[in-house]
Amino acid sequence: MQKKIACINDISGIGKCSLTVALPLISALKCQCCPLPTSVLSSQTGYPKYTFVDLTSSIQDYIDTWRELGQKFDTIYSGFLGSIEQINLVENLIKTNTQALVVVDPVLGDHGSLFPIFDDSYVMEMKKLVSMADLITPNITEANLLLGLNPNQFGYNDSDLKNICRDLSKLGPGLVIITGFLIDGYIYNISYDAHTDTMVKFGKPYNKMSFSGTGDIFTSIVAALITRDFDIGDTCQIATDFIFDAVKYTSSLDGIERNDGIMFEEFLGKLCQL
Repeated sequence: MQKKIACINDISGIGKCSLTVALPLISALKCQCCPLPTSVLSSQTGYPKYTFVDLTSSIQDYIDTWRELGQKFDTIYSGFLGSIEQINLVENLIKTNTQALVVVDPVLGDHGSLFPIFDDSYVMEMKKLVSMADLITPNITEANLLLGLNPNQFGYNDSDLKNICRDLSKLGPGLVIITGFLIDGYIYNISYDAHTDTMVKFGKPYNKMSFSGTGDIFTSIVAALITRDFDIGDTCQIATDFIFDAVKYTSSLDGIERNDGIMFEEFLGKLCQL
């Protein structure tokens, strides 16, 4: 029977990110992507202009209708959540789907800083959501924010990184992937399995090109593969390779706007074969 993933995120008409990428990627990996949109944007927020419609007030009715229809999910996967109220709504969905695997991308900040739309109370609520997760995919800034550490610090060795992964796992999730970590010209995704206390680094040469939506693409692939019982190491390797190939291809093209995102469509066939 096909597995179902409830995917909670916003959706943008322009810019390959959030639900716009989750739908094709999760579908290519043979799972049913059941979107729960938290907001609708004409274009993602990296563009100089966009429209925004907040759907928070309709989310509970959306969830209630799913429940009335008897819908159950193999996985609940949350991405960007714009308010504490939205976090609480996701927590309620998890509580009514106790059998579901929970994947949380704890979007809080990047490049050493908390995003200005959030505050400390939001971070604390995100920690509660993380405590309900089986797998989380923070970047290093978000990892430090969740642990109450200085997010603007550098110079980590492998021992430091493993301790951060261990401490994140103590919050609740047995599986942790720290994404997009730069070391000596390479960009790494770092997987940690608390059950075996094993950390593995998956690195690729960094070409200094940055595109919108790569984090959403990465976690969407991870969510689908974990739902299908792939090993965390294999999952991280597949997602890392996919992002690298798509970024490399996109970077080779002329006239590509970073806000448009990467040309992942060229590589969906590889996922369909898994």
